[in-house]
Amino acid sequence: MTRLISYAEALREAQDYCLGAYPECFLMGLGVPDPKGVFGSTLGLQDKYGLDRVFDVPLSENAMTGVALGSAISGMRPVLTHQRVDFALSSIEQLVNQAAKWHYMFGGRMKAPMVIRMVIGRGWGQGPQHSQSLQALFAHVPGLKVVMPTTPFDAKGMMISAIESDDPVVCLEHRWLYGIRDEVPPDHYRVPLDRARVMRSGTDVTLIGVSYMTLECLTAAEMLAGVGISAEVIDLRSIRPLDLETILDSVNRTGRLLTVDNGHVAGGISAEIAASVVERSFDRLVAAPERIGFPDHPTPTTHALADGYYPLPHEIAETAARLVGIEQSFDPVDRGERRLDQSDPAYQGPF
Repeated sequence: MTRLISYAEALREAQDYCLGAYPECFLMGLGVPDPKGVFGSTLGLQDKYGLDRVFDVPLSENAMTGVALGSAISGMRPVLTHQRVDFALSSIEQLVNQAAKWHYMFGGRMKAPMVIRMVIGRGWGQGPQHSQSLQALFAHVPGLKVVMPTTPFDAKGMMISAIESDDPVVCLEHRWLYGIRDEVPPDHYRVPLDRARVMRSGTDVTLIGVSYMTLECLTAAEMLAGVGISAEVIDLRSIRPLDLETILDSVNRTGRLLTVDNGHVAGGISAEIAASVVERSFDRLVAAPERIGFPDHPTPTTHALADGYYPLPHEIAETAARLVGIEQSFDPVDRGERRLDQSDPAYQGPF
């Protein structure tokens, strides 16, 4: 049996299950017990499990990440939330120099089972210091697992897997995803932390989406289908490790690759994907891989500039069509009275 629930509710169910199943699990973070509960993902958990296991923290990210790490290496399973990935930069020493290295430095005898939730996103005037997507930064560090679930089903299953993992896991959640709904089982289940997911089968071009951009790729695939182009859409889900098996299987069949990242193109995860495909499947490619992402400058604050900053489905479709050798223009998605820096309520499951 499944039900349609939101991404936020799915995350809350995953944490609720782990709090009940593992006495060593606890939640901490700025705003975790407040009335909004990190976009609804932690609502009611403090009332159910008490102040000792679900609690707010001071505005001191480096120190609080150190507290989480210290508890993890002492046998606990903390889940620490940073309400913006930008704030997590204050704790980069704890994550990169400490948590990521602990298992290696002690010859596998010690572990650091901790989950660091980080909110990413865009729109509503968030601006340069609240809209970054830094998954490539964390994916560069050996010892960290980095995941970005797109659907509520994957959010619940991957969060349970992350909390149960003995490795430090960075989970980046796009702010526009918390309200989307999907079919999610009420019982606990697990989704692997190292596998991509084929969201739509196709034969002409492979579209790889990252987080919210996977949904935009699905829209682009519908546009392409209207002109006879069959696009396969892959939700990357795991940033590190990369599921190269799924990626290569798709590209070897389509011969064409377009990666659409929710982050900057320069030095991004799309570059790693393109390089890996060229190294391993150069002879199967019929066109050079393409990348779409954010422009190489900070995120603007104003609505007018933001409207031209983020990739949109018709731009994805036009780039994919060129890969197939077709020059085709597509009309932008009609989003009514909403501005382009607001999420599209049409993105609902089942996915």
